[in-house]
Amino acid sequence: MQPWLLLGLLLPAIAGAGYPFRRRIYAFAGAAFFAPLLQPVGEGERPAYFSYRSAINPFTISTLGFTGPGASDTARVLALAALEEHADDALLVLPRCAAMSLFGLSEDELLDESAAGLFIPGNLDAALAYLETELAIRQGGRNAPARRLLLVADCEKESERIRKLVARHPGDVSAVLLGDWPAEQATVNEDGLVTLPPDLADRLPQQFPAMSRSEARDRLRAAIEAQRPKKPAYPRRSSRR
Repeated sequence: MQPWLLLGLLLPAIAGAGYPFRRRIYAFAGAAFFAPLLQPVGEGERPAYFSYRSAINPFTISTLGFTGPGASDTARVLALAALEEHADDALLVLPRCAAMSLFGLSEDELLDESAAGLFIPGNLDAALAYLETELAIRQGGRNAPARRLLLVADCEKESERIRKLVARHPGDVSAVLLGDWPAEQATVNEDGLVTLPPDLADRLPQQFPAMSRSEARDRLRAAIEAQRPKKPAYPRRSSRR
């Protein structure tokens, strides 16, 4: 059976399933279509340094495209801001291709990761299908406090789908986009200086720090580790002689 047909059959069940289960289903959706076009980080990249810690709120924007030589660094910083600074109330949705290009993850790395603030679906289509389903369920009367959703991805050919999704759910989902985003864009030069649209000039810093894939990957792993449930420490029994 074709993967897209299987996904179509699964969608009704996914909509009624629990929140973690829905994330797991979409994490594997689209795997048959995904090709490892981007290679993971090699050993030659500079080591990671944990000198910069973000105080940036990526949820001050709804959708914004980034272009220029510093665009990828800026996307990394904004993604980590959601994961580190908003760990208790945000979910970073990072399609596998973006995880590879921005963070240097391999095609099968972190497939079983269950960190509360991070979800890595198989591709952009699976990411958007997950967001559409999750937000529709929330709109249907779910009472539990919901995490804010941040999509960080190349918009590929899904610009209109992303635009409609964010317009339907203002305040619930934001998108940091690379690629040919046709709406509002910010240009980031090689020094991290940002030229923002006039109406967004006071929502983000005027300059972002440089951040390599090596540093971003280590920061990502550290944030995941910090969000893992702590196992209870059991006292050791003293052996009697």
